[in-house]
Amino acid sequence: MLTTPDKGRSDRSPWNWLLVLPIILPLLPFLFNFDGPRLFGFPRFYWLQLAFIAVGVTCTTIVYQMTKRRR
Repeated sequence: MLTTPDKGRSDRSPWNWLLVLPIILPLLPFLFNFDGPRLFGFPRFYWLQLAFIAVGVTCTTIVYQMTKRRR
């Protein structure tokens, strides 16, 4: 059964562009193509991967908060 889309809904918020950041950052090899600096003995690659997760969570939270409907 097909339903008609809600006329009031719009997914075209400019905040959605912030979700591109966590996709693009890990694809830039010049950010992590080094052994140093080391953080707690871990090379840059490993701790930067954890930082990318934090960036993704932060961007997703910001976009959600800025685009959710107010009641």
